[in-house]
Amino acid sequence: MGLNLLALGSGRLHAVIRAMAVQGVVLGVMPLLMEHFNWLVTLVALATISVKGFVIPNLLTRALRTANIDREREPFIGFVPSLLLGAGGTIAAVALARALPLLPEHAGTLLVPGSLASVLTGFVLLIGRAKAISQVCGYLILENGIYLFGLLLIHSTPLLVEAGILLDLTVGVFVIGIIVDRIQRAFDSLDTRKLTVLRE
Repeated sequence: MGLNLLALGSGRLHAVIRAMAVQGVVLGVMPLLMEHFNWLVTLVALATISVKGFVIPNLLTRALRTANIDREREPFIGFVPSLLLGAGGTIAAVALARALPLLPEHAGTLLVPGSLASVLTGFVLLIGRAKAISQVCGYLILENGIYLFGLLLIHSTPLLVEAGILLDLTVGVFVIGIIVDRIQRAFDSLDTRKLTVLRE
């Protein structure tokens, strides 16, 4: 949850990508800590760590370098209001998790509040930032929250579903990286405010 607040409070895009990468590595390690040794779980955990912790952040860093930007200068929602929204959302997520009818083994853990707070953080980044790369990071943090919530069902659902989502995510970010590169070359800006007023 601290990484969510770091992503919300930082204007440096490299810091947001780094926070998202660390979050991806932590999420990848979690199935190994929650399950007994299992080849399938180990494989998915390694794939999650590689894709969320290294491949996707490297693709986004390369897109940043190509676009020659490093900061979010004029977000739709300022950094302090974003932080306040994130902190308030985290408190609300903890309160909501206590009210939900969870299984005894899940009650009292940080899985549910962490997942709800990550989903909220992703939404705030999606609607509060102007740069396309920040919005991509918001989408990925939102997906991290959904992945974390999915770990509650690790005993009853096959992790192959998560593996499929991971593959879709990688392809999606790869395509987004190409699109960001093309937008930067054609319009010399990644500010989504300018993109909304484009005409034929």
